[in-house]
Amino acid sequence: MAKPLLFADHVAGLGGAEQSLLLLIKHLNPSRWHTHLACPPGTLAERATSLGASVHAHSFPRLRRNPSAFIAWIRHSLALARLARRVDAVVLITNTVRATLYGALASRVAGVPLIWYMRDFWLSESRPQHAWADQTLKRVLCRSARWVIANSLATARHLPCTTNVRVIHNGIEVTRYMSQADAKSLRAAFGLPSDVLVIGMVGRLRPWKGQERFLRVLAQVRQQRSDVYGLIVGGTPFNEGGDYPQRLRCLAEELGLTSYIVFTGHLDDVRPAIGAMDIFVHPGDPEPFGLVNIEAMAMEKPVVAFAHGALPEIVVEGATGFLIEPTDEAAMAQTILRLLDDPGLRYALGQAGRARVEAQFDASRVAAEFEAVLNAL
Repeated sequence: MAKPLLFADHVAGLGGAEQSLLLLIKHLNPSRWHTHLACPPGTLAERATSLGASVHAHSFPRLRRNPSAFIAWIRHSLALARLARRVDAVVLITNTVRATLYGALASRVAGVPLIWYMRDFWLSESRPQHAWADQTLKRVLCRSARWVIANSLATARHLPCTTNVRVIHNGIEVTRYMSQADAKSLRAAFGLPSDVLVIGMVGRLRPWKGQERFLRVLAQVRQQRSDVYGLIVGGTPFNEGGDYPQRLRCLAEELGLTSYIVFTGHLDDVRPAIGAMDIFVHPGDPEPFGLVNIEAMAMEKPVVAFAHGALPEIVVEGATGFLIEPTDEAAMAQTILRLLDDPGLRYALGQAGRARVEAQFDASRVAAEFEAVLNAL
């Protein structure tokens, strides 16, 4: 008989953590596990239901700057504990930091072990103002969890616990990624000439994603190769961009790139855009993982990225791409120029990248590693 698992996620929509959760739910062995998910109504709930999960509407109110935070924490933690008991869950798995704040108490009340899936460096989206507070709360959550699963070694290094931490990299369904998926139609739709070389990046329009660096690198590349265009894929799906999108367009104009850069905005499916690229660039700040790099490698694109965060765990230097000294835009531009001048090298790196993703980052492998953690409870 399949054992019931209870996942918890505070998000109604689909971010990177939610996409990874859905893939995990899809690839868990249904003869061994039955998935329950506590989350707010929305796209995540709908997608999980379509995968056969039993979804339970549950809210996880924001606690920071909430005058009723303590009452909300107690009330909704106890509700989550009651749900865990009702479905007879063998374990509670929290997929976001906010869900973990509730899950830590709920698991203790319900008497079920907690698995905390940590996918970020910090308990907040950006570096906290008070590092001691971040570390203190992490210690509490680490002690509450039977296992802490980090999505990379880089993430694990930011945790104050070691004995109960397991690293399981994120994955993708590799068979869904083909090297030229709708690339021609994407170029035509956004006015990219079919005979030019394209370097591109994918990410929400946020300063730490590195779009400004990308524009400066593109400007340097075009000083030597006028047949190169840039493609920036991403928008502000959570309406958190402020004036940053307009600042990017102003910078592009200052750099003389207006006619040579395409901003696609948010795309539900980034595969055609990646397919339209000749080189994939990751110019952002350190990331806990960086799934889009795996997507690019699966589509046989060489990756040029800064050597920080989890990128050295993904990109093999000189084999699937090149890792650049962090923030060295001139070195990044020169490496891109080297690749633009050598189609044979681009092809070889792309082939090796695809093989690496098939061997190390397929969703079925991720599910198998997660099941090994469940078996160790």
